[in-house]
Amino acid sequence: MKQSWLVKSLAFTALSTLLLSGCAASSSSSNGKLSVVTTFYPMYEFTKQVAGDHAEVIALIPAGAEPHDWEPSAKDMKKVKNADVFVYNGIVEGWAEQALSSAGNQKRVVVEASKGIELMEGLPEEDEDHKDKDHKEAAEGKKMDPHVWLDPALAQKEVESIAAGLSQADPAHKEDYRKNADVYIGKLKALDENYRTSLGQVKQKDFVTQHAAFGYLAKQYGLTQVPIAGLSPEEEPSPAQMADIITFAKANQVKTIFFETLVDPKVAQTIAKELNAKTAVLNPLEGLTDEEKKQNLDYIGIMTNNLEALKKALNE
Repeated sequence: MKQSWLVKSLAFTALSTLLLSGCAASSSSSNGKLSVVTTFYPMYEFTKQVAGDHAEVIALIPAGAEPHDWEPSAKDMKKVKNADVFVYNGIVEGWAEQALSSAGNQKRVVVEASKGIELMEGLPEEDEDHKDKDHKEAAEGKKMDPHVWLDPALAQKEVESIAAGLSQADPAHKEDYRKNADVYIGKLKALDENYRTSLGQVKQKDFVTQHAAFGYLAKQYGLTQVPIAGLSPEEEPSPAQMADIITFAKANQVKTIFFETLVDPKVAQTIAKELNAKTAVLNPLEGLTDEEKKQNLDYIGIMTNNLEALKKALNE
């Protein structure tokens, strides 16, 4: 995290404490609904599905922004401070814990949606020694993979965590949150079954992707992710890494190189050109583009598109 942001946030906190000291004790939205602040798109979508009509839900990170290197403004910090509930995935939002500490609110319920999920190290495989460790302890000093939302089975666990947080903040509507969560989890179970059935029959199990975002998905459905870069989409592969990917792709007859919507695809395109292969989108759902919003695409829709892209590539 950038030191300049830390200094700014602490200065803002001192000012906001004075400005907000005269506000009403309740931080709920003006229409009486629960005020819920989420970080990026999957957290927003899962929370909206559970909250229904009982909450005003916003996402801090705007459409089209890449969340790995995003940081909150003073305006965003005010939203965090005033929230009844704050929902974040964990790990991918490197700024979150400092923001929560700086924008203190004792009544705010904080939901770390990935908490309780067994995390994988970014590359190459899950470390068995982490199984009995606390969620945050496992992440300390390790480069853990945050992309649990891309596994429909693990997404269900995140929805459960969000439902528990909303119920804690607003027990009067606990039954509605439970019912909404059950309905959405039913859709995620159907998506999971579709993935399981479809990917269990593919000819090829290896897929090459620009960003190492699909480790949980690959593990869940018996595939092998071969990433060009690391956990952050901004990481640039070395010439040696590029050469290794090309060698692997040739040896395993990989005919499609996947890239994503929010990051420059030039690396994937370079490798595809070297292999005389195609490129295709595999969306890590870290944010919706304006075009995706115009098409009314959501988590289920984009994950279904991802499944179709994988099926096509792995059956070539």
